[in-house]
Amino acid sequence: MATKMLVRGTLNFNNITHTDHISFVFGSINGQLRSAFGKLAALHAKNVFSFVMVTGNLFGEAQDDDQLTDLLEGRIEIPCPTYFTVGTIQLPPRVVERVAKDEEVAPNLYYLGKRSVTKTSEGVRIVALGGIVDLNIVAGLSKDQHEPIHTEGDTKALRGANNADILLTTMWPTGVWKNSSKGKELQIGAETAPSSQTIAELCEVLKPRYHFAMSPGNIAFEREPFFAQETEEDKDKGIALTRFISLAPWANTAKAKSMYAFTLNKDAIITPPVGSTLTPFYTKPVPKKRTADQAEFSRFGAHSHDQDHHNRRRKHHHRRERSPPPGPDRCFFCLSNPNLPTHMVACVGEDTYLATAKGPLPAAGTFGKQGLEFPGHFIITPLTHAASLSAAAMGGDDDNGDAAAADGNGGEAKKTFAEMKRFRDALQGMVAGASGRKLGAVTWEINRARNIHVHWQFLPVPATMVSQGLVEAGFRVLAEDMKLGKFVTKEFDTADEVPGDYFRVWIWAEEDGEDGGKVVGKSLLLPFDESIRFDLQYPRKVMAKLLGLEDRTFWQDVAQSEEEETADVVAFRKAFKEWDFTLEG
Repeated sequence: MATKMLVRGTLNFNNITHTDHISFVFGSINGQLRSAFGKLAALHAKNVFSFVMVTGNLFGEAQDDDQLTDLLEGRIEIPCPTYFTVGTIQLPPRVVERVAKDEEVAPNLYYLGKRSVTKTSEGVRIVALGGIVDLNIVAGLSKDQHEPIHTEGDTKALRGANNADILLTTMWPTGVWKNSSKGKELQIGAETAPSSQTIAELCEVLKPRYHFAMSPGNIAFEREPFFAQETEEDKDKGIALTRFISLAPWANTAKAKSMYAFTLNKDAIITPPVGSTLTPFYTKPVPKKRTADQAEFSRFGAHSHDQDHHNRRRKHHHRRERSPPPGPDRCFFCLSNPNLPTHMVACVGEDTYLATAKGPLPAAGTFGKQGLEFPGHFIITPLTHAASLSAAAMGGDDDNGDAAAADGNGGEAKKTFAEMKRFRDALQGMVAGASGRKLGAVTWEINRARNIHVHWQFLPVPATMVSQGLVEAGFRVLAEDMKLGKFVTKEFDTADEVPGDYFRVWIWAEEDGEDGGKVVGKSLLLPFDESIRFDLQYPRKVMAKLLGLEDRTFWQDVAQSEEEETADVVAFRKAFKEWDFTLEG
């Protein structure tokens, strides 16, 4: 991989040809817009950069208003597409206002967002996480995309991106200085820069070719390239090599390195370069997560519809691509999607998250007499962007051909399944407790090879309907009427028990018994093949009829405002607090 960098104020391009796609990176510019972009224009005239990134703070804490005005009005030339995210200080109000209207802050200047996945026209995949972690926020995602803080949930969410060419963060990954002779020379350690263990774990999962992070001061640190321990599956597929680079601020008094030019070579690396080390982050293999390649997708409620946020055309070819199939950056079940309605996300676990459903089947008051002050319709979703919970999908080949499975035997799938089940059990406990055992629950999954992102839906139901067999009968009768096939009764204990396409449902309730609560219900499986045209609305139609809510069968007819959706999440979190295992520790 040909890489040339700044040496005491000059860039050396001797070994980079004009046939290469050259990219360029700044350290924090800190509001010195004219001088930094003036230098960029001079370098670009000679070398023609494909795109530029700014690490840390593009704007200054005491931003010169004249320079900002010139930038926003296009009087400061930015010669090629340039990307930035939020660093450690607030973005200027005028920039926030501009971003709210358009991604293009100024000609050729684009805000990546605080938590995002972006693909350039050359196919370079950039995962960005701006701001400093706020450990006082113990669960969930940060909503404001301009504040210089993020949550651990934001970091965990980006694991669903699965891979990256470039990872751009404000904080360093904890431990990046380990096993580094360069780090020892510079006396780099835990006190050098704000660091994050969850960012280290994110880097471990994404295995970016480059990881750029903000410098804490007038220092520049380019770590030796590092790579994971090679597995048997990886021997013929090359090494995932990562270069971590933290550039000093522009025009710093120490004259430390503040600019970096490089070419991104995606060819497989068979032999580690001289001086590279094993990864400083982990001791066991981490499963590669597959990017689904199917062509249809659904939003939180698994109701097929057009992706409203992408109906407007982008004005610049470097902005996020809209063409199907959707990857994690455009899948409305992936937390890495920058357009995700994060106000509907209630809890984020290690491998899965819990969100309220778009256009819930019950209304906020449907189960009010039973003690619920919210609809109770939820989506349980893996962070991994995969079509199925099978071991092959969760830990198998990804779009780059890399293969790994946790523990070598589908451990990733089992771990994800276990946490989804834990969310389901916690919801069942909450519903039963809040209602004095008057409510049970139904949880279902539609598994198809054509899925985009596997998930479960959870819905309360009167316990008497479960104990009297009405819920089971409802699913069986409508399946026969729609000629979907026949159910079999089957217990589900693991993620890899069921092969092929299927619909499965857990029907559960807890009744009063002589010795306390008595669980009633069944697990049903409906296998089907390509000859069956499975109706994705089938389970919702069953439940709508049973609950007398046929007028709410289609989610589009009962879509809520953002205020109503937010209020439902707030009410749910209050009721779920006792059961929320993501708050532990």
